[in-house]
Parts: sequence; C-alpha cells; structure tokens
Amino acid sequence: MAKRKAYALRISEDVLKATQRWADDDLRSLNAQIEYILRDALVKSGRVKLTQKVITEVVDEE
Repeated sequence: MAKRKAYALRISEDVLKATQRWADDDLRSLNAQIEYILRDALVKSGRVKLTQKVITEVVDEE
C-alpha cells in the first residue's frame, strides 16, 4: 500500500460543510470524500489514468 502524507488544508467553512454533507450522503469520511473528489478531478482532466474501477451490480434473484 502506498504511503500517505498528511496535509493541512485551508478551506472555507461553507465548502467544508457542503463536502461533509456529501460525504455523509455517500457514507464516507470527510477525508475519503476529499480524496474521491480530487482523484475524480485528476482522472477527468487526464492527469492520471484510471487503473481500476470497482463496479457493484445488484442482481435480482427471482
């Protein structure tokens, strides 16, 4: 597993609160949500390549 680095983040209170609500909706921690947002932006901008995508499908077993 890659080593993580702590980083002090200066962010407005409104943005932090909105991000916390989003994290709560997605059942993530605030830190995980910020990483998710940053990673998604990096992939969409073409700065990093998506190497693995986990897809969960719910199969109806009738």
